Amino acid sequence: MKTTKILATFLCAAGLASPAFAASSKADLNDRLEKARVIINEIMQTPDKGVPDNIMKQATCVAVVPSLKKAAFLVGGQYGQGVVTCRTGHGWSAPAFIRMAGGSFGFQIGGQGTDLVMVAVNDRGMQDLLKSKFKIGGDAAAAAGPVGRNSQASTNLTLKSELLTYSRSRGLFAGIDLDGTSVSQNMDDTNEYYGAPHDFQEILKGNVLPPDGAKPFVRTIAKYFHASQD
Repeated sequence: MKTTKILATFLCAAGLASPAFAASSKADLNDRLEKARVIINEIMQTPDKGVPDNIMKQATCVAVVPSLKKAAFLVGGQYGQGVVTCRTGHGWSAPAFIRMAGGSFGFQIGGQGTDLVMVAVNDRGMQDLLKSKFKIGGDAAAAAGPVGRNSQASTNLTLKSELLTYSRSRGLFAGIDLDGTSVSQNMDDTNEYYGAPHDFQEILKGNVLPPDGAKPFVRTIAKYFHASQD
């Protein structure tokens, strides 16, 4: 609770608290989904800088947080809002909305926003992690993800990690250590988007159809994070 209050205080001082914590409209959420789609598309269209093919094939969930913001005075802090979709038996799920918060990662310059991508790589995907708030590096083993479409990611890396984490800032896409960062459900945004309460597991296990505004994001994830045909 004390950490949350400190983070909120500094976000407020930085002028970030109002937009970060305010309720989102349906238009805001569609805009967030479109930004997430563009981020994935831009990253994956650069083969030497994208997520490796073998990681994409075994991904169970993908989360994108457009423009994570930094507030840094005496204490650093980050706050961002994003979307997550998970692989199901009939494709990728409709998206659910998440929040991320944590201490200073030390990879930003000034007020520059940083895009984050998280890829779940084992059976304990985010649909299970997101039963409640979880902390990267604590509740979920994580590692900075390898970069390069033809890069052969270490088997040990994917076996020992539940999440591979990436950042994009000033055009540079690279793996990043997000240990200590908290990820939680954003039920207010999710309920606003679907017009009715839906359990996160229900959505991420594919039991809720994606609204029209979410389909371009889901199709983009499906385009790149395709299952292995071996």
